Amino acid sequence: MDYLLLRNGNQIPCVGFGTWQITDRERMSELFSKAYDEGYRLIDTAAAYSNEIALAKAIAAKGINRNELFLSDKVWNTCRGYDLVQEACRKSLKKMKTDYFDLYLIHWPASMKLYSDWEEINAETWRGMERLYKDGLVKNIGVCNFKVHHLEKLKRSADIMPFINQIEVHPGLNQREIVDYCKRENIMIEASSPLGNGQILQNSVLKSIAEAKQVTVAQICLRWNLQNGIAVIPKTSNIDRLHTNIDVFNFKLSEEEMDQINRIPYCGGIGIDSDEVIEFG
Repeated sequence: MDYLLLRNGNQIPCVGFGTWQITDRERMSELFSKAYDEGYRLIDTAAAYSNEIALAKAIAAKGINRNELFLSDKVWNTCRGYDLVQEACRKSLKKMKTDYFDLYLIHWPASMKLYSDWEEINAETWRGMERLYKDGLVKNIGVCNFKVHHLEKLKRSADIMPFINQIEVHPGLNQREIVDYCKRENIMIEASSPLGNGQILQNSVLKSIAEAKQVTVAQICLRWNLQNGIAVIPKTSNIDRLHTNIDVFNFKLSEEEMDQINRIPYCGGIGIDSDEVIEFG
């Protein structure tokens, strides 16, 4: 299992197990057990997924030590601000039955479409995140779905800039502007939807490369991200795909193949814009 190095010297597994939409406790237990056996150590959840308790029970049932896992959680939009983000983190820690998170993320920035003071809201929320980090309740802090202008505004008041920005990135959605910005600022990119909405799995360029490599199109998408220095969190409820999604270390894409994939026009995007999203929950 390969790891990527964060700016503070900590490591993060480069392939994670995404738990979005997995809420049934028995199913979570089955999937987590299989994921762990396959080698997954980064486990990604969020308060908004409503599965923290189910995941905690699955971890307990497996009987493994806490230090064997890299647990990542996210604060939801209803808990923005210095005090609320700290309270939300402690609630999630209690649900997860752990003393700390390896990674804690702001799920969405405050939308400029909804809030005239979005910059101040994000700054105050981030100040609470920094407090959690300094107090040792979280080992690493970051954001999700932040664009360049969100991070540039945050830079004005932040003592510690995010170590990670979790965004949708995959063939057909390079996100070049924010990816290049984060690389310059030494902010790790983590792909939350490395397979998009599934449409990219039918792309002829990807299918041709996958056939030549004798791997799946999904594996090509994940490998493309990894070779770009991007961690991936593929989500699946399919036991067999848990294996293929992590089996991406025994082949490599050539420079020509990488270039072919880079030039795929837009396709397969989830379609949620952090500046336009009408918030829920």
